[in-house]
Amino acid sequence: MASAWWPCLILALLSGLAASGFLRSPSRPLGKRSLPEGVSNGIEVYSTKISCKVTSRFAHNVVTTRAVNRADTAKEVSFDVELPKTAFITNFTLTIDGVTYPGNVKEKEVAKKQYEKAVSQGKTAGLVKASGRKLEKFTVSVNVAAGSKVTFELTYEELLKRHKGKYEMYLKVQPKQLVKHFEIEADIYEPQGISTLDAEASFITNDLLGSALTKSFSGKKGRVSFKPSLDQQRSCPTCTDSLLNGDFIITYDVNRESPANVQIVNGYFVHFFAPQGLPVVPKNVVFVIDVSGSMHGRKMEQTKDALLKILGDMKGEDYLNFILFSGDVITWKDDLVQATPENIEEARIFVKNIHDRGLTNINDGLLRGISMLNRAREEHRVPERSTSIIIMLTDGDANVGESRPEKIQENVRNAIGGKFPLYNLGFGNNLNYNFLESMALENHGLARRIYEDSDANLQLQGFYEEVANPLLTGVEVEYPENAIQDLTQNAYQHFYDGSEIVVAGRLLDEDMNNFKADVKGHGATNDLTFTEEVTPEKIALWNGAAQSTFTWLDTVTITQDGLSVTINRKKNMVISFGDGVTFVVVLHQAWKKHPVHQDFLGFYVVDSHRMSAQTHGLLGQFFQPFDFKVSDIHPGSDPTKPDAMMVVKNHRLTVTRGSQKDYRKDVNIGTKVACWFVHNNGQGLIDGVHSDYIIPDLF
Repeated sequence: MASAWWPCLILALLSGLAASGFLRSPSRPLGKRSLPEGVSNGIEVYSTKISCKVTSRFAHNVVTTRAVNRADTAKEVSFDVELPKTAFITNFTLTIDGVTYPGNVKEKEVAKKQYEKAVSQGKTAGLVKASGRKLEKFTVSVNVAAGSKVTFELTYEELLKRHKGKYEMYLKVQPKQLVKHFEIEADIYEPQGISTLDAEASFITNDLLGSALTKSFSGKKGRVSFKPSLDQQRSCPTCTDSLLNGDFIITYDVNRESPANVQIVNGYFVHFFAPQGLPVVPKNVVFVIDVSGSMHGRKMEQTKDALLKILGDMKGEDYLNFILFSGDVITWKDDLVQATPENIEEARIFVKNIHDRGLTNINDGLLRGISMLNRAREEHRVPERSTSIIIMLTDGDANVGESRPEKIQENVRNAIGGKFPLYNLGFGNNLNYNFLESMALENHGLARRIYEDSDANLQLQGFYEEVANPLLTGVEVEYPENAIQDLTQNAYQHFYDGSEIVVAGRLLDEDMNNFKADVKGHGATNDLTFTEEVTPEKIALWNGAAQSTFTWLDTVTITQDGLSVTINRKKNMVISFGDGVTFVVVLHQAWKKHPVHQDFLGFYVVDSHRMSAQTHGLLGQFFQPFDFKVSDIHPGSDPTKPDAMMVVKNHRLTVTRGSQKDYRKDVNIGTKVACWFVHNNGQGLIDGVHSDYIIPDLF
């Protein structure tokens, strides 16, 4: 959904700005003065701050730049921000001398038309355009009167995707001049807990980065701060230009005590699924490679180099083949072959001898590869528990055979029939990328642009690594019927190692306190079902008037003023008072289909002898030793449970022998402990009657 906003997104400022006199301000002479360091063409950008708040993989980013016109005349000030292509703008404001002008975010064609109209009328407008491999550029310019200050503030958001086992936040740093106050701050909160956190910059040495960068994480929270001084920003010790020009990348991952994690907020839920340690499903891969004349030179050499590296990564259980298309179609083998050492060596010789020639017949190349995969499955030439993938690389548009994009899409869609994914790689810019992307998406795959650069071979290898290790196929995420609505995509052809499946939806009943989520898929050796029991009951901790809220899905420890509270996910909560007594609250979960039993909390006291003699209450009255005597043991109504007479507190009580579970050491199974059961709600054993210990509310 987010990507649909980017090709032509405009943020047009309200027309009041044009009338304010700032846009076309007349020259206003000022006395001569020396300009401070960091001034470029009369404009000083004195502050740039990128503030990132990440909660449960969702990033909320605010970019704020402050500038002042130090020149004697009005000057144009430009604001450029490069944003991830998967992000979307939610707000933009422009403040000149304390007056704020809000922007309106528009989509696609409406945006483009309003942008052109605004510019023609002399108004201020911004437009988003493609900028490099991972970014889109937002640009806006405004005339600022001499001596005036301007503040640009852009807010954008994105869902961080897990890639090769880590979530990545990609920030472009390019202030173009020395900035007195430059800062990047990222605060990360992950309910599952943070397992790793790192940050790196492509534009600065590790020594300089280390002195300007701080990063830390503990429990659920992580923080990254990058604050280079003016001297650290210089490209050389005496230079006045900035070396801050490149990528600043923050990566992290979360703890995974179970394959799935479900989080509920205000009646909505998000379900994260990323199992680990599963065996890799064997794959059947057909590489469909464009060898037309336009691939001549470096592109062909880089493609061959990448394919050779990929062959070295193929697993012995995999099957593969190569199909080359130009004006005609050539196959390496008539059928898929297993990736044995002998076949891999033969494939390497084939790849080394690939040469460019002729035109571009995408349709026939793809249909040949699809037919080969279908035939291999139908004739049982590949393992039953394997998955098929077709990867097509081209650098241009079809110009021979069937060349109509819509007809090629139809042919490919009908041939695949939803049985396996198609991944399209577009090499360079001289091609119809929208066609490649649309065709891939409707066949459960994706498209990726390979940029013509010195690392194009690494880009190709990097893509293959993403799909090289399928752990599950035919993944379906299921929820209770008539309990969920507004569900996002919940069926996937593949789950690849290092990635993550994310499903979101809305609970029909906001007060629903538990539900079950099942993830089913086909593994390398058997079919698997992962069940996540969602129990969002709250655990509230108060410190005076301040309240902190957690659930049984959390793992967290809080320590303050000698009190320690530890919540162990889905197990128990431990409350300790310094060197004194420790309480354990155990979450006992019953079988969900049991006609009577329900989940309940068990309250246990460790080291109860440390409690004061004045301690009382339903449990506290038994913390100190007391006298009792059991006699006259005789058969009861249940032959396996004898009755007896207990004398305690001057009362003669009939008691029954039985057993109970002690869960202090083993919260799952417990330890069987023999004991005497007192009848009639403990009457005669407890002080008073049981109803004396029941209160309507804790507070």
